[in-house]
Amino acid sequence: FAGYISQVLKNYTDRACDGEYVSLRCPHRTTISIQSSFYGRIVPSHQMCPSRYPHSYATLIKEDVACSVGTSLQKMLDECQDRRSCQFLVNSRLFGTDPCPGTGKYLLVWYKCRPNEYKSKVACEDDKLRLSCKKSMVIAIYSAIFGRTQGGSLECPYQNLGMPMIECQSATALQLMIKRCHGKRSCSIYASTYEFGDPCYPGIQKHLNVIYTCDNTPLLLPVDETEPPALSSSSMEPVGVSTEMALLSNILAAYAFITENPERAALYFVSGVCIGLVLTLLALVLRVSCRTD
Repeated sequence: FAGYISQVLKNYTDRACDGEYVSLRCPHRTTISIQSSFYGRIVPSHQMCPSRYPHSYATLIKEDVACSVGTSLQKMLDECQDRRSCQFLVNSRLFGTDPCPGTGKYLLVWYKCRPNEYKSKVACEDDKLRLSCKKSMVIAIYSAIFGRTQGGSLECPYQNLGMPMIECQSATALQLMIKRCHGKRSCSIYASTYEFGDPCYPGIQKHLNVIYTCDNTPLLLPVDETEPPALSSSSMEPVGVSTEMALLSNILAAYAFITENPERAALYFVSGVCIGLVLTLLALVLRVSCRTD
C-alpha cells in the first residue's frame, strides 16, 4: 500500500514524436489527471524527435522551432482525463490545423494519478487555505499547484479579468504542502508568494489548488518521493517535482506569453534594457565622482 501511495503522489511525464503512440496509465483505484500538455516544437530535431524526412529533403525546409498548438491541453483532457489508461497515435491532424507544415513535432504530457475519492480546495492569492479531516483520520496530500493555469480559476473569477492565457507554477508547492500538512489532522497556509515564491511574471494573479484525501492508516504519512514507481511502462518516467520539467514548463509559459502578448513582451524587454542602462550610468557617475573627490 505504501508503494501505491508513492505512485499516486508522483508526477509523470510522457513524450511521443509524430507517428508514435503516446500511452498513459495509472494504478488501480486511480484515474489520469492531466496537468499540462505541449504539442509542437521548440528545440531542434537533432535534440528531440529527429526528422523522418531524408536529410537532403530536410535541408530544403527551414525547421520551425517556435511552433506550438494551443489545443493540445484540451485534446489531452478529452482523450485521457479521468480514465485509468489511454493510448493514441500522435499526428498533427489530431490537434486541428498544422501551425508549421513540414516540421516534425512532438507531444509532451505531464499528468498525475488521482485517487477515486479525493477533496479539492482552492485559495486565491493572499487568502488562507485550511485543510482538515475527521477524528482518527489524517491528511494525505495528492497534489498542490501555486501559480496560474491557462484557464485561470473558477473560484477566483476576478483574477481572470484582463489576464493573459498563461501557465506558471511553483516547482516547490507540492513539497511545501506535504511538509506542512501531510499526516496531520488539520493545517493552514497562506496562498502567498511569501510562502511559495513567485513563479509568474509581475502582476499575474495566482491561486493555490490542493487535492488531498483523508485516511486513518499511518501508511499515509510522508513517503519518500524519490522511490521509483512499480509501474512497468518504460515510457512513464517519474519526475517528482523535477527541476527539468519546471524549467521546461517555464519556457513554454514564457513562449506562450510572448506569442499572445508581443507588444507587452517588447515593452518589458525595452523597459528592462532602459533600467539597466540607467543603473549603469548612475554607477559610472558615482565612480567618476569618487575619483574626482
